Amino acid sequence: MRVKSFIPFLITVGLYWSCDQKQTEESESDVQEIGNESSYIQVSSLEEARDFYSWSSDRIPMVSAHRGGPYPGFPENAIETFANVLKFTPAIIELDVAMTKDSVLVLMHDDELDRTTTGTGPVNESTYAEIQALFLEDNDGNLTEFKVPTLKEALTWSQGKALLTVDGKRSVPFEKIVEEIRETGSEAHTAVITYNFPAAKKLHSMAPELMLSVTIRNAEEIKLFEETGIPWTRVIAFTGIAERPLQFNQALHEKGVFTILGVLGNLDKSAEARGDQIYVGFVQRGADILATDRPIEASAVIQTLVPTESSKSKYFKNGN
Repeated sequence: MRVKSFIPFLITVGLYWSCDQKQTEESESDVQEIGNESSYIQVSSLEEARDFYSWSSDRIPMVSAHRGGPYPGFPENAIETFANVLKFTPAIIELDVAMTKDSVLVLMHDDELDRTTTGTGPVNESTYAEIQALFLEDNDGNLTEFKVPTLKEALTWSQGKALLTVDGKRSVPFEKIVEEIRETGSEAHTAVITYNFPAAKKLHSMAPELMLSVTIRNAEEIKLFEETGIPWTRVIAFTGIAERPLQFNQALHEKGVFTILGVLGNLDKSAEARGDQIYVGFVQRGADILATDRPIEASAVIQTLVPTESSKSKYFKNGN
């Protein structure tokens, strides 16, 4: 692992030191104070998690912040970024997990450090100590004062604040993710993403208590999922990045399942070009959760669809 050499980095680091390293040495307890409590979701037991994700006509439409919801000045997969989203809206936080050379699970989407940090080279060839010497960059390549968090830090921080969906890289064993979820007591507010039915079946056999995000895009995949033997009470259905017919979403609803539509990419771009009201249509046609790169904007318009009274409201800090 190498550290990028560039003038803005040196200048900024100099500023950090001149401020007694206030930001770079910020403790986890300090970070926990960031956020808007009125946007917190509090699911404290597995029973509550299953109830929250059990579809009903009074369900509250939500956003899932893709890669944690990065915005200018807030890099992807950073706890400070998660907290920034919660200043504006309740959210499910989707985060990515990679593993260092010394087997520490850290939040990172790419196999390489280059795009999102001040380092270079593969994540799995860098030790945790080396990665902790780096700073995160936002999606425009601007340096921030934020560090690469561990999965344990994210799991601990999110308790009583947000629901998580954990997307592990192929090189990260499910066993390691499950171990850290259990060690931090995060089973209730954490779901694990799987991309195929064999992986879902393996994970369920390993941790039958956990909620799983499983890709289910058509009637055939509904049938294939049922053949895994995983109860519908353990699944959130990711229906892909193209909108599905209302009838298909209703078929999942009849099984008590929440749907996640991936609006990230083309659908988000359509909303930017044609107006955010597009998000309302997705929800009205059966998408319960919008996985988006624009969680603040998407939530602002779909919150107009929140039922006046909902059985789900009890899980929000001050109601939704």
